[in-house]
Amino acid sequence: MLENKKVSFLHLPTPLEYLPNISESLGVEFYIKRDDLTGLGAGGNKLRKLEYFLKDAQDKEATMLITVGGAQTNHGRLTAAVAAKYGMKCAIVCDDEYPGEVSANILLDRIMGAEVVLHKPDGTELMDVVEDVKKRYEAQGEKVYFIPMGGSNEVGELGYYECAQELKKQCGNGHVITAVGSMGTYMGLFCGLHGADISLTGILIGPFYEDCKAYAVEYFGHIKEAMGLDYHVAEDDFDIREEFIRGGYNNTNEEVRQAIYEMARKEAILLDPCYTGKTYAAIKDMVASGDIKKGEKIIFIHTGGMPGLNTPHHRRAFEEELMDGVTVI
Repeated sequence: MLENKKVSFLHLPTPLEYLPNISESLGVEFYIKRDDLTGLGAGGNKLRKLEYFLKDAQDKEATMLITVGGAQTNHGRLTAAVAAKYGMKCAIVCDDEYPGEVSANILLDRIMGAEVVLHKPDGTELMDVVEDVKKRYEAQGEKVYFIPMGGSNEVGELGYYECAQELKKQCGNGHVITAVGSMGTYMGLFCGLHGADISLTGILIGPFYEDCKAYAVEYFGHIKEAMGLDYHVAEDDFDIREEFIRGGYNNTNEEVRQAIYEMARKEAILLDPCYTGKTYAAIKDMVASGDIKKGEKIIFIHTGGMPGLNTPHHRRAFEEELMDGVTVI
């Protein structure tokens, strides 16, 4: 069913790796699902969603992809990658001001040929800016296909519904933990793991929702209708933790940096400071509090985002802490 709805450009399934050093350190059975190894444009979770968006765009004879996000959007970078690979134009409309340099994801966006439109929040609706960009390209003869923030809708969630089927084969049981931003990855996993002996926890990484569980119920309603699901959910069915935002979205945070160092120095796996670093820091806190039990089987979804390490404000924070290990002779 799913194969008919996507363009297959990823090497799936992604690996599920046991991490012995982290397991020993935390006292749990720790696995990592390597969705950072998805190939195009430096990899990341959004590529699973983009397989489905690309098929829908091609079916609609689109010649251009437009999407939205923050200035350092991983989803935007991977949309640019897919557009480049399949001969389409791309524009990324960012509800953000210019960060002072072309680096990290913005640099990669431009290397891959996408236009980055940085719109400083000034009261103008983001979708009004999108519409202006869309009209500009349509006047040049392009047929534009719009992808929502994070690729999070009924089309994009199919990517993580499919990932859930991989997990059921790879691990059979356990406790899956993933970052939650626009909620598409979490929702796809939630639907795909329904009825399995695998629990799911989402770590909210920014203050995006007045009531995230109410939003999840509403979002599920759209998915249920689109997929013809035959079960009902309530707010209590969603395990989304809001206590680990640590002050804001994509903000610098010492505990997150320490979590990044630990994963890198024990397992040589690089996390990012916005999503995966914040999520791993949350896992450490949950182990320390007893919320995650000793010996529990944890499956951490690595959603990618490594270019975020070079985002200017994060890079400066890393530099201050790490210069003591740089020797200049």
